[in-house]
Amino acid sequence: MTLLDAPRYDAAKARQRARIALGSLAALCVLFIATWLAIGHPIEAPWNWYSYWRGQHVVDHFLHTVEANHLAEAYGIWNNDPDWQQHASRYTIYTFARFQRDWGPDSMDNEYGTISSHRIVVAKIWGSAVIVGSLMNGRKSHALFLAWDRSTHTLSFAPVELTLPNGGN
Repeated sequence: MTLLDAPRYDAAKARQRARIALGSLAALCVLFIATWLAIGHPIEAPWNWYSYWRGQHVVDHFLHTVEANHLAEAYGIWNNDPDWQQHASRYTIYTFARFQRDWGPDSMDNEYGTISSHRIVVAKIWGSAVIVGSLMNGRKSHALFLAWDRSTHTLSFAPVELTLPNGGN
């Protein structure tokens, strides 16, 4: 086939291809924006968005478990080890007894009292961790900041406090 034997230009087919291309591009943009909105408007690069989502999900699951007073399960989430009771000797730095004093419903060591509700309000990548701030028991200020380590998938108390979106910390 030579250039002179080329098939005739089909304007309808070209319009259809253009519509499909533009529709696909629009769908990708909508998906991108919806994902950005769903994970809390992170300013970080899109390849970090999964870390935001995962960190927020782990902290949310942890706090729901604490609210239900399933402290053994919550300690497993904290250490990323659901079978922690079979080898409790590994966790001597932050023991389960200390964990119960910090997170138990009758704890005198936490300033939130019995944790009955929470709302995640801010998240930010800080080093190798995702810092997640949650407001406890309907408070409007003084959030609890937890750090989810992206490599070990464990929780800890955050070394920094973030600024809350409404300026309330």
